[in-house]
Amino acid sequence: MHRGRLRRPINRQPVRLVRLPLAAAICIAVASPVIAQDAGQSQGPAAAPTTATAAKTLNAVTVTAQKREENLQKVPISMVVLGQDRLEELHVKSFDDYVKYLPSVSYQTFGPGFALIYMRGVASGGDGNHSGSQPSVGVYLDEQPVTTIQGPLDIHMYDISRVEALAGPQGTLYGASAEAGALRIITNKPDPSGFAASYSAGVDSVDHGGVGYTAEGMVNIPMSTSSAIRLVGWHEHDAGYIDNNVGQRTFPTSGITVSNAHGCTQTPTLVCTGAAKKNYNDVDISGGRMALKFGITDDWTISPTIMGQQTVANGNVASDPQVGSLAITHFYPEHSDDRWIQAALTVEGKIGNFDLTYAYAHLKRNQEEHSDYSDYSFWYDTLAGYGAYIVDNAGNTINPSQYIIGKDRYTMNSHELRIASPKDDRLRVVGGLFWQKQVHDIEQRYMINGFADSLSVTGWPNTLWLTEQRRIDQDEAIFGEVSYDFIPETLTGTVGGRYFHTNNSLGGFYGFSAGYAPGSSYGEAGCLSPTPYRGAPCQDFAKQTKENGSLGKANLTWQITPSKMIYGTWSEGFRPGGINRRGSLPPYQSDWLTNYELGWKTTWFDNRLSWNGAVFREKWKDFQFSILGANGLTEIKNAGQAQIDGLESDLNWAATYNLQLGAGFALYNAKLTENYCGFTDTNGHPITYCPAGTVNPLTGNTVTGPQAPSGTQLPVTPKFKGNLTARYTWDIGGKDAYVQAAVVHVGERQSDLRAYERGLLGPMPAYTTVDFSTGIKKHGMSLDFYVTNVFDKRGQLYRFAECAEAVCAAHNVVPAYPNGQVYTVMTQPRTFGLRFSQEF
Repeated sequence: MHRGRLRRPINRQPVRLVRLPLAAAICIAVASPVIAQDAGQSQGPAAAPTTATAAKTLNAVTVTAQKREENLQKVPISMVVLGQDRLEELHVKSFDDYVKYLPSVSYQTFGPGFALIYMRGVASGGDGNHSGSQPSVGVYLDEQPVTTIQGPLDIHMYDISRVEALAGPQGTLYGASAEAGALRIITNKPDPSGFAASYSAGVDSVDHGGVGYTAEGMVNIPMSTSSAIRLVGWHEHDAGYIDNNVGQRTFPTSGITVSNAHGCTQTPTLVCTGAAKKNYNDVDISGGRMALKFGITDDWTISPTIMGQQTVANGNVASDPQVGSLAITHFYPEHSDDRWIQAALTVEGKIGNFDLTYAYAHLKRNQEEHSDYSDYSFWYDTLAGYGAYIVDNAGNTINPSQYIIGKDRYTMNSHELRIASPKDDRLRVVGGLFWQKQVHDIEQRYMINGFADSLSVTGWPNTLWLTEQRRIDQDEAIFGEVSYDFIPETLTGTVGGRYFHTNNSLGGFYGFSAGYAPGSSYGEAGCLSPTPYRGAPCQDFAKQTKENGSLGKANLTWQITPSKMIYGTWSEGFRPGGINRRGSLPPYQSDWLTNYELGWKTTWFDNRLSWNGAVFREKWKDFQFSILGANGLTEIKNAGQAQIDGLESDLNWAATYNLQLGAGFALYNAKLTENYCGFTDTNGHPITYCPAGTVNPLTGNTVTGPQAPSGTQLPVTPKFKGNLTARYTWDIGGKDAYVQAAVVHVGERQSDLRAYERGLLGPMPAYTTVDFSTGIKKHGMSLDFYVTNVFDKRGQLYRFAECAEAVCAAHNVVPAYPNGQVYTVMTQPRTFGLRFSQEF
């Protein structure tokens, strides 16, 4: 059975801090605009230039990608930045909304707060299991990493200064979590210079679904000339659009039929669960942020922040095409409750002319989810007579359907201390120390109602399988970069490095009871000792792996003119190895990415047009690849080599006073350069030569050839992804009016690396979506109407099979599912929205 992976077509996210900050923001915003304007401190539209004037040239964009404030056009990194105005113009509320405008980013999603993120085609697929590989893309909230093993925080995007997408290895400054790139979400900070407040309220309607709404508020209050407090709050209800259709299924071994209809009559051979529901996948998100800034002296500030969010999500975001384009038939309730809170502290000051920064963060994230698992029960019963072993205390066969109750408890602490020399010096240095520890407590119960006590895991009634584990990932590093202007303001060289130490461990209990699987090498039959482990019967597994190493970077930048720059970069990234839960397998090794890049950043026509881009080649060595092995346990193995050749470019053009255009695209050729044979040697190193008849040294089985030959396209990432936006503004009756259109195209993608599995799942076709919006603004008040996915396209984001690969191999057993039960996660249907906002 599939015990290595919990598919989360459920939704998520997280701490009810919302009510007080939101109420305060709205009340103060409504009551205080006259006071603020009289004091000459308004941040509203009275002091802002008109839309027409602002569109004449492009505004300078300040970023902190290199750990210091710089103009985007002077930073020799291929990056896309979505500023606050842009985020608001595109009606961005969540990860799904902004990631489509980042051409270098691809992802798989199981719902809000559970996404696997990839950049530049550095993707092997995988299932995001709690004992799987660490992410290859780091996500940061201000100075702090917020990437947990099962996905980054899906932060509600209100009062956000910008999103920075840094493509390519960022290992020297950001470490192991940024092997392929980094996403940085930068919040607006408390501003002592003046009072400001805003609020927004909106409603939306989803085609084929329900009605949602959003309420948001912010207030910034100066406390002195150098201190301020900023309060932000939000509540969002996302309408559902997936229907859980009425249906039933009969298990062949017992003849028991399960129905999800409401009001059906229960009999010994008919089990009624009543789970059917329209608009199944609605989501409620509440959260808030309180940030303070204290000016101790002119040179030193302390900035504590606390931020939290709770997401309560129902249903499932995936569809079963055999049931309907936006429908499934599941038999047990599905929902998740994802809560997180982060406390952070940043201290900034000067030692002489050097800038010193200390950043600390503590993240606590708790998730609880209930998932239907009856598909697996049905397939195993159909193909292997699984239901014959599912009995009650009297020995009678019972309904073998499983459901899962999962609990994940994350704690993450990080410290970073860095120092930077003056940015105007000819010789510039930035460097520091980093320490991080992630603890993940994992509990998963695979439940069967009425299951015999003698077959249940001891102390856990109705539990066929129990996972009770603790995973710890710890790393420390020394990092730094040195830049020198060989020719001032013209030619600059940079070298950087990072020395790291990682220490990763996984241990605990996973498996069946001794009564259900008496000969198993894990579970109760494989106990290392009789001592209970965190409520589980014992500990049957404990392993640890450590690693030391270093990363490098070299860059040469030529500022040809003040507005035109080219650069060349060599850089490295890595991802730590880790523990395979199956004791017979060796640990998986770290993988490495080497990047060779030539880029340019230019502005033209008196700063009315910017054109940036990069061409690159990346070599990915011994990359980590997750599969489902025997008994459905996730196994991580190192594959051989892959290579990604690419071109990235973006263009922004203030075409006239009234018209602004933007475009971005990424073109990738990501493929294997060595065979993937599907197994390693006894030390975990990949075997890449495996003609038919080769013996797997770990199992003794012979193979029929490579599972993915050299030249195979890597999964998940399309060969082309691009977007185009156009915004036209004009004056109408003293009001600023606009119309805007945005087009996003995503090319065809493969679902799996291996040839046989991608044949079962099939490719994900290319798709194009169009968004439209219009609105007016006057005296800080704005009204916007928008439509997303105007033509109601069913863009496929992710495909997966609801059966382990070994079971899917026995296809054609169930005529309706010749390739196994394949689910698809798709783009949200056409949505109409109306939003009213006011700034003070």
